[in-house]
Amino acid sequence: MTNRILRHRYQIISELGKGGFGTTYLAVDLDLPNHPQCVVKQLTPSDPRPQVFQEAKKLFDKEAKILHRLGKHEQIPQLFAYFEEGGQFYLVQEFIEGNDLTKEIYYRSRFTENQTVQLLTEILSVLKYVHQQNVIHRDLKPQNIIRRKSDGKIVLIDFGAVKEIKGLTVIRGGQASITIAVGTPGYMPMEQAAGQPRFCSDIYAVGMMGIEALTGVHVNQFPTDRSTGEIIWKNQVNVSDDLGRVLDKMVLYDWRKRYQSIDEVIAELRV
Repeated sequence: MTNRILRHRYQIISELGKGGFGTTYLAVDLDLPNHPQCVVKQLTPSDPRPQVFQEAKKLFDKEAKILHRLGKHEQIPQLFAYFEEGGQFYLVQEFIEGNDLTKEIYYRSRFTENQTVQLLTEILSVLKYVHQQNVIHRDLKPQNIIRRKSDGKIVLIDFGAVKEIKGLTVIRGGQASITIAVGTPGYMPMEQAAGQPRFCSDIYAVGMMGIEALTGVHVNQFPTDRSTGEIIWKNQVNVSDDLGRVLDKMVLYDWRKRYQSIDEVIAELRV
């Protein structure tokens, strides 16, 4: 793909990342002065049948419109273009210069309680806007949150729903159906893994990041209580009752018992 020009406009410079759902490239916009950098995401349906492609196109159009709307928030990348070319789907988005949160959470000493509350509040305040637009992010994790170099603010990237294109296939009766849950193990609660994501599924993911920051332990290393399904984490760190209670409620196994709105979480973090 390197040096390839898409739409006679976007020249691919290098590959930024490859995942199960597609490939992300750094590109330049040849139509604008100084050829500014942008991000190109390539999504490919894994099932080549025509009825899957038609369904993928509908899904892509719908999700691209949502990403365009979300990009009006200054802490979510703008969507510059979306198109289909050669059987592949492409999103062109604003390039955010900075480091993702893995640098903060995994490569420095444990966060203090105040630092953890600060981080949670920063993420939740942007996520609140997303939820107000009736959108569930579905793939919140440190790799999908960037600390922007220019102003130190966090930016949410890589929204999950558009990735469903990869999981489309044809089921009996000729209907196209989504076969894989979008999300990342460790940050994805049970209802989301079962294909029923809710707003509080995002709250679960943010809670898990908070627990990682506070304990210095990676999300996949926490055991769970066999009888309740709850994450066991408080033996890893001294935590105040207040913050411990808030984090516990964010990551409850049963979604009905979790915080149902971001305002509820933020209100309790401030107390």
